[in-house]
Amino acid sequence: MAPTVSSTGFDADIVIAGGGHVGLSLALALRQALPHLSVVVVDLASPSSKPNDTRASAIAAAGQRMLDRLGVWSAIATDAQPINEMVITDSRIGDAVRPVFLTFDGTTAGRRPFAHMVMNAAMNAALHDGAEAAGADIIAPGRVTGFEVGPAGVDVTLGDGRRLGARLLVAADGVRSRLRDLAGIGTVHWSYNQSGIVATIAHERPHHGRAVEHFLPAGPFAILPLTGNRSSLVWTERRVTAERLLADDDLFRLELAQRFGHQLGSVEPLGPAWAFPLGLTLARSFVKPRFALAGDAAHGIHPIAGQGLNLGYRDVAALAETIVEAERTGLDIGSVAVLERYERWRRFDTVEMGVVTDVLNRLFSNDNPAIRLIRDVGLGVVDRLPGLKRLFIREAAGAGGELPRLLRGEAI
Repeated sequence: MAPTVSSTGFDADIVIAGGGHVGLSLALALRQALPHLSVVVVDLASPSSKPNDTRASAIAAAGQRMLDRLGVWSAIATDAQPINEMVITDSRIGDAVRPVFLTFDGTTAGRRPFAHMVMNAAMNAALHDGAEAAGADIIAPGRVTGFEVGPAGVDVTLGDGRRLGARLLVAADGVRSRLRDLAGIGTVHWSYNQSGIVATIAHERPHHGRAVEHFLPAGPFAILPLTGNRSSLVWTERRVTAERLLADDDLFRLELAQRFGHQLGSVEPLGPAWAFPLGLTLARSFVKPRFALAGDAAHGIHPIAGQGLNLGYRDVAALAETIVEAERTGLDIGSVAVLERYERWRRFDTVEMGVVTDVLNRLFSNDNPAIRLIRDVGLGVVDRLPGLKRLFIREAAGAGGELPRLLRGEAI
């Protein structure tokens, strides 16, 4: 599709590289708030290639409010499973009993679920349809291969040789962002020598909306409820072990059953399992002239707290509000002075979550007896402090800090 020329004479006001959840929701938010803005989304994958994605994501209550305000939650809700309860255990794989050290009621102060589990394919389809209906131009499959920044705009080069002049380029192209590297933005990065295995499974008995996180010596093994008698697994393993498991279906099923336990009856994988390397990646800056990072391109964290996508939705809400307010007051949306407001808004929250997930992973991904005793005592103390538990649920629901309007369920 040929992009609509912007009112300023550029081929587009904003080009977004990456048509995942972050890129599409940003395009939708901008087009709804400022219909005169020309927004182009460039994505590697065509929409028809995404329905086979069997992965799922946890959407915090704040993210759900944003998706509802953007008008796409109704298309997702039928396949969204609320998390009604969270249970945390700490044990070894061979333990006959897995004592529960901590439980959370899965509702916020307003008696709403603090999070929902949503299939990625359903969420991506709803956001794609919403962005397209709002008038965003979506080029897929396509790729941004380079860009040159000038004083008044950015010249974006696509993989097919086309060049688009724009006022702003947003990189939402993932944790290994090529555009971040081309922009000369460095990262703080280290590897955990772990892989995250994700899979969807069927089980005999209903889960009743209960999420379970088993802290095992190699890392957390999370069972997250989906609609029906299904659950999503986020299984942390040492990298060499993960490779061995995914190479042998029989071994994978055996080890899965051993870790999963018998509380929901027999289990059966639905579709393929996926594995991705785990590490901490934080961009040293989020913006440059006419360039901004969003989502995993700005930060990649451990999935131990289930906050990766929710951090991305916070980026979307903050960046959209920053752009919209600048445009309405006649400011240059691609100027560093404008974009630095977005960076200030998101920087502390991102670093804080990166540190928290790093500490949690180091604390719980080991079998040191002294550390096990300390963390189990700590979990038991937290379980006896209702006020502290409510604070944790509030943070998990995305209600902490200075929330942008979309995350409060308000229009920009």
